[in-house]
Amino acid sequence: MTESLNPEDRAMADAGAWLSRLGDGEPSAEDGLVFDAWLAASPANGAAFTRALGLLQEVEAHAGEVLAQLDAQAAPAAPRRASSARSAPRRRRISAGWWAAGAGAALAAGLAVVAMPPELIRPAAAQTYATAKGQHRHVALADGSAIDLDAETQLRVSFQGAQRRVQLAEGQAIFDVVHDANRPFVVEAGGRLIRDVGTQFDVRARAGELTVTVARGRVEVTPPASGASAQGQDVLLGPGQRFELDAPAAVPLLSAVDPQETFSWRSGRLVYRNQPLGEVVADLNRQFVEQTTIADPQLAQLPITGVIVLDNPRAVMSRLSLMLPIRTVPSDKGLMLLRK
Repeated sequence: MTESLNPEDRAMADAGAWLSRLGDGEPSAEDGLVFDAWLAASPANGAAFTRALGLLQEVEAHAGEVLAQLDAQAAPAAPRRASSARSAPRRRRISAGWWAAGAGAALAAGLAVVAMPPELIRPAAAQTYATAKGQHRHVALADGSAIDLDAETQLRVSFQGAQRRVQLAEGQAIFDVVHDANRPFVVEAGGRLIRDVGTQFDVRARAGELTVTVARGRVEVTPPASGASAQGQDVLLGPGQRFELDAPAAVPLLSAVDPQETFSWRSGRLVYRNQPLGEVVADLNRQFVEQTTIADPQLAQLPITGVIVLDNPRAVMSRLSLMLPIRTVPSDKGLMLLRK
């Protein structure tokens, strides 16, 4: 039956069949080998199985409510007898078990959409992830995508039936997204919506400024549907391109960059090209608990070009003092930068 389907629908149907097969009793070793071979045959198979598993979990989460509503709709107008009321919970538990067991078979038949009363379709619970000073975090999402959070970053992940959405309140994160044309992956940050078109990209939203850097695939950056920044145009970014915005209503700047320089914070390095010392110190203060302050405002304007290894703040400042006319002294917060 799956031969007449397009490749994406066929992968979903096969994924549903595997859910039924693996969930029926104890899978054999041969089942495991065949399943692994199916996953390895195409990246689309793994994405389809992850999506099918998510649909199954959504069905199971709402099965009791749906069946309760169906029971209520089927009930006669007259009050039920006490004996019927006492037997209803048992019937509902049995029906709920059937519902969950049959979900894989429904997917196998190509039914990628679960029919539930609209009033019972609720957004999935959002999950908030945050990092403190000097802390990085890797988050694996249920759809197979992954997020790497830089220090002092806070974001909120909400997966609904039709959309995967992330709200980046403050900070920087690298998104490695498993593309699903039926469930867009959207990041809301800095007054813009960043929509994945199958890609790996970095988003930085700090102090009202926004940058989006693409390493692989494509990303679409759009203004919100309403508000002061809604006048902007959609921008499509490809590998090695960066979108920069210094205020929500400003004109964006597009440039060609080496994305690995932007991604380098994940491996303990920061790369700068003619950046002011003040911005560099602000970045370093997010990476270390021990803080550095600049005593002379003019020093904050000194340009820096180079690679900074994030081992410890004293070693970093010692190396910077070899390139710049600065020296460090202890302070109550950690270190203070003075002019030599």
